[in-house]
Amino acid sequence: MYVPEKPLHSYPWWLKPFFWSQKRRYGKVLKPGLLWARVPKLFATVAALYGVLDRKKSPLSPELRSLVTVRVSQVNWCAFCVDVNAMTLAKRAGSMDKVEALDDWKNSDLFSSQERIALEYTETVTYSDRQVTPELMKQLKAYFDNDSIIELTGLIAFQNMSSKFNAALDVPAEGFCKIPEKTQQ
Repeated sequence: MYVPEKPLHSYPWWLKPFFWSQKRRYGKVLKPGLLWARVPKLFATVAALYGVLDRKKSPLSPELRSLVTVRVSQVNWCAFCVDVNAMTLAKRAGSMDKVEALDDWKNSDLFSSQERIALEYTETVTYSDRQVTPELMKQLKAYFDNDSIIELTGLIAFQNMSSKFNAALDVPAEGFCKIPEKTQQ
């Protein structure tokens, strides 16, 4: 990593519940959390935003949210993000099948029509040389209401921020999930 994390005891006391939650959920405090926490208010804000996007009452299903986060992570070449999000996707999907097929989702029959349009939208928003067209938005609205589109767009934007942050700082995968090799797009 280009910037090291600080020792755990050197972070403000009020961040300890965040770290405790990560340790309980993942078995350890994650390196990106320790990096974001070098600026404690920034970490708290990012953690709160993630909590809203990954809440139980989201209009987007947990599996769809995971598909989106893994795909954005693949596009942005974030090893840590693919690792942790692929683990979550495998748990939510009940197998590694979609994780293994996601890099080439257009040629797989594992994905529903709703997932396909969400993945198309995800890639369009993520790749800087693409534009959201009225036709794509019409297709999206066949499966998602306006509030769900806002939530989906927010999730894509958040994961782009997160994966670009981690990729820029060279945060490594932590071995949560055996992930397929990344192919050149």
